[in-house]
Amino acid sequence: MVNPLFWTVPGASLLALILAWWFYRSMMKESEGTETMARIAAHVRRGAMSYLKQQYKIVGIVFIVLAALFAVMAYGFQLQNAWVPVAFLTGGFFSGLSGYLGMKTATNASARTANAARTSLNGGLRVAFRSGAVMGLVVVGLGLLDISLWYLILNWCVDNANPLQKMTMITTTMLTFGMGASTQALFARVGGGIYTKAADVGADLVGKVEAGIPEDDPRNPATIADNVGDNVGDVAGMGADLYESYCGSILATAALGAAAFMQAANPDPVMQMKAVIAPMLIAAVGIVLSIIGIFAVHTRENATMKDLLAALSLGTNLSSVLIVGATFLILWILGLTNWPLIGCSVIVGLLVGIIIGRATEYYTSQSYKPTKKLAEAGTTGPATVIISGVGLGMVSTAIPVLAVVCGIILSYWFASGFDFTNVGMGLYGIGIAAVGMLSTLGITLATDAYGPIADNAGGNAEMSGLGEGVRKRTDALDSLGNTTAATGKGFAIGSAALTGLALLASYIEEIRIGLDRLGETFIQIGDKAVGIHDATFTDFMTYFEVNLMSPKVLSGMFIGSMMAFLFCGLTMNAVGRAAAHMVDEVRRQFREIKGILEGKAEPDYARCVQISTKGAQREMVFPSILAIIAPIITGLVFGVPGVIGLLVGGLSAGFVLAIFMANSGGAWDNAKKYIEEGNFGGKGSEVHRATVVGDTVGDPFKDTSGPSLNILIKLMSMVAIVMAGLTCSWSLF
Repeated sequence: MVNPLFWTVPGASLLALILAWWFYRSMMKESEGTETMARIAAHVRRGAMSYLKQQYKIVGIVFIVLAALFAVMAYGFQLQNAWVPVAFLTGGFFSGLSGYLGMKTATNASARTANAARTSLNGGLRVAFRSGAVMGLVVVGLGLLDISLWYLILNWCVDNANPLQKMTMITTTMLTFGMGASTQALFARVGGGIYTKAADVGADLVGKVEAGIPEDDPRNPATIADNVGDNVGDVAGMGADLYESYCGSILATAALGAAAFMQAANPDPVMQMKAVIAPMLIAAVGIVLSIIGIFAVHTRENATMKDLLAALSLGTNLSSVLIVGATFLILWILGLTNWPLIGCSVIVGLLVGIIIGRATEYYTSQSYKPTKKLAEAGTTGPATVIISGVGLGMVSTAIPVLAVVCGIILSYWFASGFDFTNVGMGLYGIGIAAVGMLSTLGITLATDAYGPIADNAGGNAEMSGLGEGVRKRTDALDSLGNTTAATGKGFAIGSAALTGLALLASYIEEIRIGLDRLGETFIQIGDKAVGIHDATFTDFMTYFEVNLMSPKVLSGMFIGSMMAFLFCGLTMNAVGRAAAHMVDEVRRQFREIKGILEGKAEPDYARCVQISTKGAQREMVFPSILAIIAPIITGLVFGVPGVIGLLVGGLSAGFVLAIFMANSGGAWDNAKKYIEEGNFGGKGSEVHRATVVGDTVGDPFKDTSGPSLNILIKLMSMVAIVMAGLTCSWSLF
């Protein structure tokens, strides 16, 4: 029987999708402006859709191979649940659909934003932000729709006489579609990141530094590819990324809720069901409150950067404040055991997200001292810009890491009822804190997706020759977008840390089911035999000898830490190789096509789009496949202890490295923007050239390697969960 409150979940998802459609239709009614503006937007739209079509072909092949492997494991060797292959495919499909719909909206919105900015700053902000809201609402709407449909299907189809075990089976099976979402997200982030940064680096190094022409100048052959890249990387990639973050946090928490109440002193199937649907209900109410926040965003003409930040903050903060009261109301209506303290865990997650967002804003916005000091470093050349940016990024990790540490301790402490030995409920508290952090993702993602739309609007304004007044407005919107994008990445990375811990605990539940499927009825703990379904988290840790003195755990931790750096190195080098081809092509066109720099001949934009597309498709496969293979091989060699070590090492190293790269890249970008506002010599000065070099280095930091790390963390966890049966039965040691 399904709890009546559950129907709020699919209802909220449909509301989000209906409103997303309404925002999209409203945006499409706006004018694209002049014929030139519409033509440029059409170029970008065609390039973006062409790239996405090629990417989905490659990803489709990978999904077919993996689904076939899961089918063999499920139907041939009985190492997995029979639903796994289908659930995996649906997760990938919805993740890809989120990215596609977001990018379709963004490519239609850029010229309309530029045209609205011809009239007023508030008009440009409204079009760009409402278009970004389409992405936010599509992600949360499709995410909750997928979750609610699978919950209903499995609740109806899974036949188990024991209701406690049935709910555990349902929630761990649902985690499988999280792997599909994570796999699609990693390909989208890596491929899109390589594409956009190859184009961006080529356009900046040759156009700005060597030729001395403005950003997005129509004489630059790479400028259309650069604008296409903003959409395929920062919109399609980001949509798939946060879709899997959102679903992963809800699914992991639901699985932990099922486990916690199955292992309770007095197991209660009714309370177990309430713990499972609680994160879904919080997310559903978060959708409604995100919509309220979206309608609250507006600004005035001649607004400063702080005014623009305040306008967006009003919407996000309003949603966050309202979700606090709504969470306690939901948990009270549910009658969940210890509901006031579990509600406090949700508040902890929200506060951690806000702290990470504010810290990111402080370290990356040119309104604050760190980025201004970074811009000043350009007075002594590009080397000091690089050194200062690396140092800034390293220092900026302190506040987010400490915030997450406090969040882990407090959420565990509250949910466990101030009893650190109550491991099951404590871990549930960590999971629900991650849900709290992402509960208002609808508006958080709107502020993130807004960024590339504003960036493309600026490019359209420059290429269409709309004049200084319009370009000034679009530059203000674009600069704000850099900060909101960095804040969005901070949220994604912070939630990855909490969700990663929840997934690590969920892995143990999948091990329990794997042993049960292999016919094991008990595990030996010293002289005592403990039944599989009665064993606690601590019992499994003891049985598998998971401790810091275990060589298998330590080996896994080193491999996991290495994976974070190896993955970043591979993706950075991929950007470098693709960018080198772009630089050569732009130089060739300047050299061979006479009259480009005089504005008498049109560059071959299509050739640059083709180079970025081929480079991204070629380079994205190996790093993404490596992330899938690493947990499988580690499990086969070192068993369960090695996999747990791998996940712990990857989580700790990847989390800190991701913050460092995102904040360094964001600060370098906005330091350049600060110079372009007229400080320290302004555009075309030596200081400007120095900060352009810094921005070029920061591009793959913040848009390729950094944001891909949070997906890497969760994908390795998801793969480990799906392959738990294989690890239990075939590991060497």
